[in-house]
Amino acid sequence: MQVADLYLPAGDVPHPVVVVLHGGSWRARYGKIVMAAACADLAARGAAVWNVEYRRVGRGQGGGWPATFDDVAAAIDFLPSVARGRLLLDDVRVVGHSAGGQLAIWAASRGGITRVAALAAPLDLGVAGADIQALLGGSPDEVPERYAAADPMQLLPLGIPTLLVHGEEDATVPVVRSRRYAEAARAAGDQVELVEPVPGHHRVYLDPRSGAWKSAAEWLVAPRSVRSGLSPADGGQ
Repeated sequence: MQVADLYLPAGDVPHPVVVVLHGGSWRARYGKIVMAAACADLAARGAAVWNVEYRRVGRGQGGGWPATFDDVAAAIDFLPSVARGRLLLDDVRVVGHSAGGQLAIWAASRGGITRVAALAAPLDLGVAGADIQALLGGSPDEVPERYAAADPMQLLPLGIPTLLVHGEEDATVPVVRSRRYAEAARAAGDQVELVEPVPGHHRVYLDPRSGAWKSAAEWLVAPRSVRSGLSPADGGQ
């Protein structure tokens, strides 16, 4: 816990940074190792990658509110200490899968992020299941101020380009959550793309060979001035 792995591409020039936040329902049984292959793929594409391990809920880890969020913030704020001329600190991007996608949106809301991607993420915490209540320490009625600070729907607008990738086949986090977030974000003035890959089950994003992951990876490493170029016919909406 409270560590991160730095993946560096070949070459001595400074690289844009992609912060990676793993999923797993914010629970202790999951860790950053699940994102290792995706991180290696991003590095091969030319990005410096910061794969973060944060405190989670369960097994005496001390995660939940606010520890999990404090760790994500601390990991991002620590980047200048590892830069050593290798990182473009004015171009930090964030991607998260599942619960990590919620944390990615939260991290972007702090500022200092140039683009954010959320993959199969629970972006509406008002639908408060047991995992969300364990993370935040109660229901929306019991701790409304925590939901106001953590719920992506209540953090709009972000003011940066946002990519959502979420398949209709996802049986773990319903795609309607990303659709609802995309609609609200656009209404708030954000630039949002929603890609619904096929196949699009919940764990397909962990495989760098999948089309679902490639949609995110290409967008994450694109030059800052370039959008993904996805059209509705390609899967963008």
